Amino acid sequence: MPAMTAATELLRRIEATDEGGRITERGRRMAAVGAHPRLARALLDGASRVGADRAREVVALLSDDSGRGPGDDLPGRWRALRRGDDRGATARWREETKQLGRGVPASADKGPPGLPDDLAAGIVVGLAYPDRIARVRGSGAVTYQMSGGTGAALDAQSSLRTTTWLAIAVADRAPGRADARIRSAAPIDEATARDVAGELVTTTDQIRWDDGRIVTRRVETLGAIVLSDVPLPGPDPLLVQAAVRDGLRRSGLSVLRWSEAALALRARMAFCHAHLGAPWPDVDDDALLAGLDDWLGTELTSVRAARDLARIDVASALRRLLPWPAAARLDELAPERLRVPSGSEVRLAYDGVEPPVLAVKLQEVFGWTTTPAVADGRVPVVLHLLSPAQRPVAITSDLASFWKQGYPQVRADMRARYPRHPWPEDPLTAEATKRAKPRR
Repeated sequence: MPAMTAATELLRRIEATDEGGRITERGRRMAAVGAHPRLARALLDGASRVGADRAREVVALLSDDSGRGPGDDLPGRWRALRRGDDRGATARWREETKQLGRGVPASADKGPPGLPDDLAAGIVVGLAYPDRIARVRGSGAVTYQMSGGTGAALDAQSSLRTTTWLAIAVADRAPGRADARIRSAAPIDEATARDVAGELVTTTDQIRWDDGRIVTRRVETLGAIVLSDVPLPGPDPLLVQAAVRDGLRRSGLSVLRWSEAALALRARMAFCHAHLGAPWPDVDDDALLAGLDDWLGTELTSVRAARDLARIDVASALRRLLPWPAAARLDELAPERLRVPSGSEVRLAYDGVEPPVLAVKLQEVFGWTTTPAVADGRVPVVLHLLSPAQRPVAITSDLASFWKQGYPQVRADMRARYPRHPWPEDPLTAEATKRAKPRR
């Protein structure tokens, strides 16, 4: 099945069949040649470029073993056959050339005057095998990048080793080798490569996030060969935003500057989502990355590098996700601070789905008989009751039980250690305070 698909695609690409798979007039002319579709295409299209006689001679080289000699220089082998250096091979080649004459009339175009045989050979080979057009990988190298994506290498002693562009007729790759070995090829130039493999030339605008910045390039390729790569002027802002979103999703939210205010707001929103559900939004990493446009859309328009991301006010951006009108009750449902009996406003620490923590000096909650709760009274606060040294002496979500069972032991342990602080026998009637007794 894959072979059938490849053959069908080849026939469509060389215009031997139409979109419906029906043979075209050009396809009928190719069929009359009596050769492989690649070679028939090279013969028909090559005749107008290099002349009918030379097109037939080169196609005959490609269709018969007579084209294979001891070296990889296909034009050199062509000249040797013309001279008759190998009588048997020359006879076979001439017979094949004669047979191909049925496909191209003798009156066909003779080709442009002054076109050298070496380039004429390369044109015909390139028409037959556009996916084997290749460019040298670097100055002085003997390895090439073929348009089809495969690497290819010349013999170090090849007469073609100074050629920048090649049209490769035959290449094979041994198991375990990265590059194919070039067995037969002809020299061409870039203009010829663009001409004979024009269907492989594409220009794409690349806008991507790369190593913490937006890269905008206009890249022209011939298959896998990069012909040019230049900065892209005036990139589409929508595509730039898409690249920034992609970069954020790959890099993660840590590339943003998360202030204390932003972290606190996100924690409170996560708490509301966990304990109250809709319409409070999910603000975990996956949800925020999936909905970047919902909260960061405006800021993304000006981002060109990671430093721009660091300038975004994340707290303000997160507030766009707060549901209306429920958002008006955020400070009621998940308050930032709670007033304790001493009069202090103490910050609550939220951690997503867990109940918030209120770390407060024990003396400041004397008289507090009921454990405070948030989320419309659904979630009791976890109290971290602190010693004068700000170390937890008790952790509880049930104050009433603590005053009865835990406080007496805490009082016994602490009163001698911190005599300047009150440790009353009855904390429920004592005055809450954040102050110590003055020194005598």
